Amino acid sequence: MPRYTVHVRGEWLAVPCGDAQLTVGWLGREAVRRYIRNKPDNGGFASVDDVRFLVRRCKGLGLLDHEDLLEVALEDNEFVEVVIEGDAMSPDFIPSQPEGVYLYSKYREPEKYIALDGDSLTTEDLVSLGKGHYKIKLTPTAEKKVQKSREVIDSIVKEKTVVYGITTGFGKFARTVIPVSKLEELQVNLVRSHSSGVGKPLIPERCRMLLALRINVLAKGYSGISLETLKQVIEVFNASCLPYVPEKGTVGASGDLAPLSHLALGLIGEGKMWSPKSGWADAKYVLAAHGLKPIVLKPKEGLALINGTQMITSLGCEAVERASAIARQADIVAALTLEVLKGTTKAFDTESHRFCDRVQDAYTLRCCPQVHGVANDTIAFVKHIITTEINSATDNPMVFASRGETISGGNFHGEYPAKALDYLAIGIHELAAISERRIERLCNPSLSELPAFLVAEGGLNSGFMIAHCTAAALVSENKALCHPSSVDSLSTSAATEDHVSMGGWAARKALRVVEHVEQVLAIELLAACQGIEFLRPLKTTTPLEKVYDLVRSVVRPWIKDRFMAPDIEAAHRLLLEQKVWEVAAPYIEKYRMEHIPESRPVSPTAFSLEFLHKKSPKIPESEDL
Repeated sequence: MPRYTVHVRGEWLAVPCGDAQLTVGWLGREAVRRYIRNKPDNGGFASVDDVRFLVRRCKGLGLLDHEDLLEVALEDNEFVEVVIEGDAMSPDFIPSQPEGVYLYSKYREPEKYIALDGDSLTTEDLVSLGKGHYKIKLTPTAEKKVQKSREVIDSIVKEKTVVYGITTGFGKFARTVIPVSKLEELQVNLVRSHSSGVGKPLIPERCRMLLALRINVLAKGYSGISLETLKQVIEVFNASCLPYVPEKGTVGASGDLAPLSHLALGLIGEGKMWSPKSGWADAKYVLAAHGLKPIVLKPKEGLALINGTQMITSLGCEAVERASAIARQADIVAALTLEVLKGTTKAFDTESHRFCDRVQDAYTLRCCPQVHGVANDTIAFVKHIITTEINSATDNPMVFASRGETISGGNFHGEYPAKALDYLAIGIHELAAISERRIERLCNPSLSELPAFLVAEGGLNSGFMIAHCTAAALVSENKALCHPSSVDSLSTSAATEDHVSMGGWAARKALRVVEHVEQVLAIELLAACQGIEFLRPLKTTTPLEKVYDLVRSVVRPWIKDRFMAPDIEAAHRLLLEQKVWEVAAPYIEKYRMEHIPESRPVSPTAFSLEFLHKKSPKIPESEDL
């Protein structure tokens, strides 16, 4: 018999349907009838007939026609939402879809797998897992290590040995011994009580990264989780069932307890959960819709799921990968601006200013290799630390199967990734700081020799006047965000956990800084392309013309004032998807192979800027900018 899960005013109702000829309107009325029946005051309605409503899918939010047959309009066990006319959204209402989830209306379950062993995951792999490109499986070696570590836990329980977190309480209650009959209850209580985060839930990509990273750590075989439970966790990941994880609440030691507890809460069938099929719903319904059962925690397994730095490092992976992408594209955007402002490339050559009539440019043009260069070195440094962290065991206590013992240590402390991500924010911010100054030079006619604010009929039109203000605002906000969170520490857990990393905020603000950098460079990219319009019919180099053509494929030239925010968003999307790099990279690499000897010392940024201004042999020199 088909069954549908229906959301009515914050409640989820399972509605069976015995007749395939019933309609969407019937389903809505039946759901409302059940909702009214469960309310002491009938939900404020005299009868079902008084209720007017719309019905829509949770996946994609598409409205459904009341007259359509259920067997035609919906799949078995699909999730739908009944929206009662006249209702206002309450402050605590959880929408059926998170922000930006329109992308998931075309979600397709991946066919390829990544095999996790706890030792070889890369930041690129984790970001791909977050985007839903792969499912997960364990390597045979990882399965054996997990089984061996679980045998140690089973032995501790059987012999009634006193071990922290397995047969004792937690934190300040570490000396409280728990009876064997209550060990499973201990783990459930741990997850429930520690699920105390606040704020918006992680978007699907980030929750998927968090879950994948926790699986990778468990696969190392130092956590004591059973293979059966770990495989259940993997099944949840592969079905894209993602728990409600608030973004705030971790101090980064003892691990990311609050967010990881929310993650575990969904796994045991409590709290809220999201999937592309269901939208937000009670976790037990989402799991059931995918043929999954809530996990029943064994001794130590609650602790195994929640103790570690995976919130910090999963967000850190996204931050470092996006930083890497925008850093290499920043070179290309800067090259375009340099061309429009008729700057010299001689500052980027080892024989600076030879045969050049312009001795030197402003620092924002001349010093790009130094400023962009240290940003690249910062990213490489941070990526090394994050890669180490995502392949590290961060539990407490650690289970050493080869020695048959557990050891309480401090691998859960997030100081390493916290410090690294604070450093990343400081390093990557300079790409926006110098970009904003280049935007100023493009918009200022006394510096650019171009029309003021890059628009004709100035005064009637304002052009890029406020776009530059936006860039300035983002750069100023970054200055505050770059204050290191890891210099702070507050004692918690009755002074048991008396030094913490504050790495959760370090990761979140690093991501925000990176996003601001992307947005500032998007504005510079638009401004530089607009500058080219005033220099036509002259041409720039082939790779920069390709970049110009790419931008013009999504944003038309600025002839007169129009709504600018969509243009900035379109340019930002090009940078996010690395389209700017994709069109220029083949030319850069070809030139590198043909003209740069291995022995010549040259920074990547200086090389890119120098090459991107080399004149194309296919364009007459007189036609070049």
